[in-house]
Amino acid sequence: MSESNKKNEEARLTKKGRSGSRQLLLQTLYQYQLNGDGFDVLFSQSKQTKEFARIDQAHFKCLLQEILKDTDKLDKISSEHSDRPSEQLDPIERAIIWIGLIELLSHEDTPARVVINEAIELAKVYGSEDSYQFVNAVLDAFLKEHSAR
Repeated sequence: MSESNKKNEEARLTKKGRSGSRQLLLQTLYQYQLNGDGFDVLFSQSKQTKEFARIDQAHFKCLLQEILKDTDKLDKISSEHSDRPSEQLDPIERAIIWIGLIELLSHEDTPARVVINEAIELAKVYGSEDSYQFVNAVLDAFLKEHSAR
């Protein structure tokens, strides 16, 4: 097993609570982008994973519902704060941005810095080499504009 695969496997098995929810949500949203499965299928399959018992299940379900309902809106926001259209994003980056944006928009109980830091960590583990910088830039640009309103 390569070093990066070991790193991914260790990260996959250790996250709990809301961090674990985001991690499983990333995997679920990746599947959504590839297969187009609906909420019921995605949630049912997620519940069958061993990680599901360790995560904040209510947070996971809420985020999944909100993201699937608003993917077009989230893509539009992402495109407004990036140098490329959302259709050209890697599915991992796109999913991480969706998670970050929905939390920044709808979950004020989680501090913005926590949301962005969690997104950066997901991008470092699962994204391409520099995707964490891109994710950070998009979410930070949105936060600055959103906070100024």
